Amino acid sequence: MKAAVLHEVGGVPRYEDFPDPVAGEGEVVIDVRAVAVENVDKAIAAGTHYASSRYVEKLPVIPVFDGIGALPDGTLVGFGGPRLPYGALAEKTVVSREATVPMAEGLDPVAATVLSSAMTGMSIRSAGGFVPGETVLVQGGTGVAGRLAVQVAKLLGAGRVVATGRNAAQLEEVLALGADAVIDTSLPDDELAKAYAAACGDGYDVVLDYLWGRPTEILLRALTPDSFALAKPTRLIQVGELAGSTIALSGEALRTSGVEICGAAKGFTAESMGEAFAQIVEWSRSGSLTFSVERVPLSDIEAAWQRTDLGGRRLVVVL
Repeated sequence: MKAAVLHEVGGVPRYEDFPDPVAGEGEVVIDVRAVAVENVDKAIAAGTHYASSRYVEKLPVIPVFDGIGALPDGTLVGFGGPRLPYGALAEKTVVSREATVPMAEGLDPVAATVLSSAMTGMSIRSAGGFVPGETVLVQGGTGVAGRLAVQVAKLLGAGRVVATGRNAAQLEEVLALGADAVIDTSLPDDELAKAYAAACGDGYDVVLDYLWGRPTEILLRALTPDSFALAKPTRLIQVGELAGSTIALSGEALRTSGVEICGAAKGFTAESMGEAFAQIVEWSRSGSLTFSVERVPLSDIEAAWQRTDLGGRRLVVVL
């Protein structure tokens, strides 16, 4: 079969022949139809993700670990966790039968690969305890997941949504998606802190953070009161680290700001994840939730893997 094969940590997958997978006990071979390539996939291949060692310990390996494909009887399913060295970027892969979920009827396979990115947006409710009417800040609102999160927050009933990003044109696009205000994180530190404070209205109730790094450090500084007055509580949900993997966190940023920090997986169960995804599918079918993709064939993976011009579109490999 043809596959995208990674031969070295930090390298670029190459389109080449690879042995066909053979199903073992409890496994099934999947004919792959569509695979979204996300930042986490590139970080794992680069060896910079905390889970990289598990996936690139033995090379060569096929990257990406979930997608949409067909069972031997033709049933379309979402799948995850292929048995290494098989990954999703191949004509076929092999997974545990328990790691497949029937795809919603009538849902396009390419759309299904992108909608999973909206699950992080749903974490404002599951992890952040969001209730309608609250103010949500999306750190990294110009990315694929960030744009979906802005829309999800509005669909869940947010009273105000603020989004951040570095590209002026893309920030305008996020406003068109429903954000009430946007903040340019390329501003100098002091100006950025003032922008966070000016845009918060009565305060940020929930922050969905795809950035971490410098923007979050400055946000926490902006949320720290300069008096003994009690600050409005802010629940910060950590999702990604596009702007840096670490932050300098002062004690007062937690002690006096009312900030509570948790990860996006908090509160999710198998049942609640199923319910959340069903809601996302419904919004997509109705046209309430929109997104953009860049479709490429598997044969173009080497060039596509290195692209930096997607601007809020999700790269989806179709087979």
